[in-house]
Amino acid sequence: MKNRIFFKLVFVFTLVIAAATLTLDFTITRAWENSLQQQIERNLRQKTAMFALSVSSAPLSDANHEPVAHAIAEASGARATIIDNQGHVLADSNAVPESMENHARRPEFQAALAGQSGIDVRHSHTLGVDFLYVAQPIPGGAVRLAFPLSAIAEANKHVRRSLAFASALACFIAILLAAWASKSVSERLGRILDFAGKIAKGDFSARLAEYQNDEIGRVAAALDATARKLQSSFQELEDSRSELETVLNSMQEPVIAMSRDGRAQWANRRMELLTPTGVRLGQPVVETVRDPGFLACVQEAAQTRKLTTARVSSFAPGRIFAATVAPMPAGGLVAVLHDLTDAEKTEKTRRDFIANVSHELRTPLTAIQGYAETLLDGVASEEIQHDFLEIIRKNAARMTRLTEDLLILARVESGDKKLKLHPVSAAELLRDASDYFKDYRAESGMKLEIVNEALKLVSADRDVIFQVFSNLIDNAYKYAAQGGRILIGAHDIEGFVQFYVRDFGPGIASEHLPRLFERFYRVDKTRSRESGGTGLGLAIAKHIIIAHGGTITAESELNHGTTFVFSIPEARASSD
Repeated sequence: MKNRIFFKLVFVFTLVIAAATLTLDFTITRAWENSLQQQIERNLRQKTAMFALSVSSAPLSDANHEPVAHAIAEASGARATIIDNQGHVLADSNAVPESMENHARRPEFQAALAGQSGIDVRHSHTLGVDFLYVAQPIPGGAVRLAFPLSAIAEANKHVRRSLAFASALACFIAILLAAWASKSVSERLGRILDFAGKIAKGDFSARLAEYQNDEIGRVAAALDATARKLQSSFQELEDSRSELETVLNSMQEPVIAMSRDGRAQWANRRMELLTPTGVRLGQPVVETVRDPGFLACVQEAAQTRKLTTARVSSFAPGRIFAATVAPMPAGGLVAVLHDLTDAEKTEKTRRDFIANVSHELRTPLTAIQGYAETLLDGVASEEIQHDFLEIIRKNAARMTRLTEDLLILARVESGDKKLKLHPVSAAELLRDASDYFKDYRAESGMKLEIVNEALKLVSADRDVIFQVFSNLIDNAYKYAAQGGRILIGAHDIEGFVQFYVRDFGPGIASEHLPRLFERFYRVDKTRSRESGGTGLGLAIAKHIIIAHGGTITAESELNHGTTFVFSIPEARASSD
């Protein structure tokens, strides 16, 4: 491109210089020839006039004019001729008069014989050379001087040769200067072209240094200023895009943008993680999300250009989403998937909780109401009344325990119950639990044994951990009485102390183990109610351990007892 510009400029400059040189040469040559001829004409007229004066002193017929003609020719450097008024040549400096033809019809002599100065240019038949003829009238005839134009031609030839050499030299120098100027211009234009190419490729950091204040310099300065403005604007757009992308990637909701024809254009990280094969950018969105409800929602939003929503249940296994699809000003669509799984689980848990609480309260309330009505009828004996009152007391006590457990569970789940964490040894926690059930052991005849292998201190709230042990040991006493003994113990693991409560009762079937820590879940509902359980003990224990940063699990086999295992983080050096 640079070479094309350079050669074009050189070619144009060469044409201009050549045209100017040729025009100047032609003009100067013509001017020189005209000037030279006019000067020769003036000189020749003056000499012819002097020639006429010298001849007019004597009559033409009486004198011998040959010497005069030769003298005038030698002095003037021109051919001298004298004729009479009949056109006969009387004397000639270059020819014999007798051999010459009559000159009466020569244009210059015709004018001279008519009393005027005559001039003519023509080819001489006598000498075979072009001459400039000037004639002047004299008494009885005319005189004429003829100057050969070959001298003018030779002078013109010499002038043209010199002028051609000078023009060629000037043209050569001018072309060199034009080539230098063309190279300079082409290089400047080439820099502008390279700069424009970088800008076209998106390199807005490119700069164009141009220090000359001509039109090209001003164009370069304007382009450089435009590039700076573009870089600033592009950087602002890029920053905005990065901020938007960061915000969208930080969202927990999957987001996907689609073109007007339903092809995926962009997706945030959450969408990428949820799709099994990843989002296929540039491909139809049906290759990424195959849920019929979602696709119908996208189609409706594309057609109506209005916000539409749909329920999406087959996008990710086990999860439910609410899809919101909104049209974009450029014609595309953006879809946001709101995860409803936890909300629906929470709602289901809430419904189940209300149903379970209602069910748990209905039984003792029904019993209390029934026995109270019987007592009010006054038909029962005193012994039966005492039994009825005892039943009412037990059901009231059961409702009290249920209410207390619900309050404890609510405080633990909501975080309202602040734990008072202190370093405490596993031996102290195990001893607290054992001491509490001392009387119960004596009544039931079961043995409660402690196996402590833990050396670490744990960071725990002593009172609430005691409640965990209390709930687990109470369950063991209720459901594993035939086992004869219960083991409680602890041992160290990495970063934690692991506690356990083990009984040797009938055990729990494996299908019940995943749901043991759910609220109101019972393996044997009839036996649980008879024992006075609320169905919340294990749920309370789970939330207490989780609040400590630990875990709790249950291990059991039928006829081989059950072991509840929970871990508590070890105490750090900075713990109080």
